[in-house]
Amino acid sequence: MESIVEAFGRIWEEFFFTPGGSALSTVVAVLSVVGMWMLFKKAHKAGWRSLVPILNLYTLVQIADGSGIKCILLLIPVIGVIYHILLNLRLARAFGKGLFFGLGLILFTPLFLLFLGFGGAEYRGAR
Repeated sequence: MESIVEAFGRIWEEFFFTPGGSALSTVVAVLSVVGMWMLFKKAHKAGWRSLVPILNLYTLVQIADGSGIKCILLLIPVIGVIYHILLNLRLARAFGKGLFFGLGLILFTPLFLLFLGFGGAEYRGAR
């Protein structure tokens, strides 16, 4: 009998390593970049920064937390997960959104980046 972890691993491999899974991953990545581009523009940063892998995290941390150098915290195994959660909550607050929007950013990042980028939220600055 296979464990839940093994079953999840099998499903993961069967879905994401197929053409359909790869296409979905590509769509999610493109939506994330587009959402970040618009979000960066709202925060008075260059939109092209969303295209550069490490620079986009640096800029996102700078927008949400004030100091971009804190993106180093994302590289530390346990601290990185905790900081990622705090970062999304702070990003929501920087655009005048509340806790539930922050939870949406944590759970459905590409979708909520699009909401921030194309929605009516205005950048209020890191607090």
